[in-house]
Amino acid sequence: MLRPRPDETPAGPDSAPRSLWARLKTHPLAHIGPGLITGVADDDPSGIATYSQAGAQFGLNMLWTMPLAYPLMAAVQSMCARIGRVTGQGLAANIKASFPPIVLRAVVLLLLCANILNIAADVAAMGEVAEMVTHVNRHLMTVVFVLGTLTLQVFVPYHRYVVFLKWLTLSLLAYGLVLFTVKVPWGQVALHTVWPRFVPDGKAAAVIVGVFGTTISPYLFFWQASEEVEDMRRKPGAAALIRDPKAAKNELRRIKWDTWSGMLYSDVTAYCIILATAVTLHVAGITDIETAAQAASALKPLAGNLAFFLFAMGILGVGLIGVPVLAGSGAYAMAEAMGWKSGLEHRAEDARGFYAVIAISVLAGLVIQYSPISPMKALFWSAVINGVVAVPLMVVVILLASRKSVMGAFTASRTLIVLGWIATAVMGAAAVRMFIPG
Repeated sequence: MLRPRPDETPAGPDSAPRSLWARLKTHPLAHIGPGLITGVADDDPSGIATYSQAGAQFGLNMLWTMPLAYPLMAAVQSMCARIGRVTGQGLAANIKASFPPIVLRAVVLLLLCANILNIAADVAAMGEVAEMVTHVNRHLMTVVFVLGTLTLQVFVPYHRYVVFLKWLTLSLLAYGLVLFTVKVPWGQVALHTVWPRFVPDGKAAAVIVGVFGTTISPYLFFWQASEEVEDMRRKPGAAALIRDPKAAKNELRRIKWDTWSGMLYSDVTAYCIILATAVTLHVAGITDIETAAQAASALKPLAGNLAFFLFAMGILGVGLIGVPVLAGSGAYAMAEAMGWKSGLEHRAEDARGFYAVIAISVLAGLVIQYSPISPMKALFWSAVINGVVAVPLMVVVILLASRKSVMGAFTASRTLIVLGWIATAVMGAAAVRMFIPG
């Protein structure tokens, strides 16, 4: 049973002013698709930490990674969105139907483990930043964030919750605004973006691996496909494109625009984070950054209170998106693998297994804060697991998107397939390098 939408009467000349919810719901931002949320979730606090490390250690010489990553990440996410909208099922359900059971079981298990560890690192960073801003104990703040996001995800219907998430995507603008508070040598920025200078040693390789591993993450694949299904279910009369080909032209055009623009927003933000830390921390000789909170703290004496505040608010905003996406992607994958009812539009009592996975994932991430496991170690192991699962999962995505038995007449274009294989090769090289010492 789906949670009913509230009755809302449009405001006429003689009616009372519309409610805040009604105004938010009709705002153009509310009509943007899943690509925007997915893109912002890609820049979660752990991602911000990785981009800050790149800027602090190598200055302007890691800016080139983002123009290269953009078409690769967008192509993979486009294929995932396409799979969801064409088939009317999430990624896990399609893997279940097309591959041996061992493939799905291994992917889902590794995904859940990586997501829980990533959630732990994200909420730790949010608590640390909140403590710096409010002077309230960080552990108390992590509890507030975890319980708040969990309550919204479980008890607020998807059609309302998704609007809240879309408004939170504006938090990424903070990183563009940071650049107005610091001095940026734009000529050097342009030069180093296309002609970087660094020694290709183990240290540089580790940072490059981290950047690409953060940018192209397995949990985003599952979320993108499942949210296309959620959005389809919300539209009266909508059906999977394989059963409703008349809607394909408009829907596939929307998916293309939505996904590529959402990934561009994410990619430009990551570029701004690398640039902001390069022209402040790196120039000041501060090259050892481990967390996003450390980067925000280090900015304060160098760039002033405004830069610190903007950077900190960005961490909190994207964390409030990243944590639900991490938990939700694992829940979609597990529910589809087990054949459970899934979807954020369902009531908790109607999709108990689905919401149980969300609750366990988020609460397990919170428990890690009080265990001997450090958040940085949790993030490290999350990166390792993602590195293991990303490459075979990308192969599976490409195969699904190119199979007529799955996609009918709506298989992915040759351009998407080629970019997907390039992304897989890049991630494969990154995964291999991750396990080579030195």
